[in-house]
Amino acid sequence: MPNNRIMVTGEKESFLIRVLIKKLKDSGYDAYFANWSVNDINSGWDDAGLIALYAEEREHPGEDALIFLKDKLNDDQKIVTVIGEKPDIKYITDRIPAQLIYKEYVRPIDATLFIKDVQDVMNKVNAGEFKKSILIVDDDPNYLALVREWLKGPYKVSMANSGLQAIKWLGKNKADLILLDHEMPITSGPQVLEMLRNDVDTASIPVMFLTGKSDKESVMAVLSLRPEGYFLKTIEKDELLQQLKAFFIRHK
Repeated sequence: MPNNRIMVTGEKESFLIRVLIKKLKDSGYDAYFANWSVNDINSGWDDAGLIALYAEEREHPGEDALIFLKDKLNDDQKIVTVIGEKPDIKYITDRIPAQLIYKEYVRPIDATLFIKDVQDVMNKVNAGEFKKSILIVDDDPNYLALVREWLKGPYKVSMANSGLQAIKWLGKNKADLILLDHEMPITSGPQVLEMLRNDVDTASIPVMFLTGKSDKESVMAVLSLRPEGYFLKTIEKDELLQQLKAFFIRHK
């Protein structure tokens, strides 16, 4: 089901914020207000596809709320729009990285333009364009399908059933992480990793190996290639998701 929830957060639910929320609701969005305290942002966070941060009359979030917001946006791959006077927008954009801000709107805003932008960004949210992109490379179609099913909610997932197909895919697309089968016919995982590292366009993409072998000798052979990590193919869904989330938090 497409996400149509929009959190509008501000110092208080003022008349202008209520007008904005009504316009969003009239356009079919489930818009709701949250005070920009840590507790209120957190309590309304999970279902929000977009966060609209509304500053008015030179009021803006405190440092604790902005730090919390920045970390949550990073961790959960969400974005924010910022509305306010120029000094207030600058205060916020000085504290939240540009890649987490979709657009800035100087008050008074053009409501028609804002709604159109919301439609565009929510389409992108529902298409997964703001999610981290993971490429899974494995010659076993059943394992590919299983891992894709596990990851397709929090991540934008693509698949390749051979090393050469992965190289071809990366020639036209970008990935934030590659999960690479260590044991593949024709072009093995280590060979694919070497090809990636020797190409300037793919050299910096993090690679984690997938391996079905858990003995010490096999694991040491995997680690000798200096990937960002490895997973045994016996790993359970919850542990894999937890490990991937921790990886992206460390590398944000």
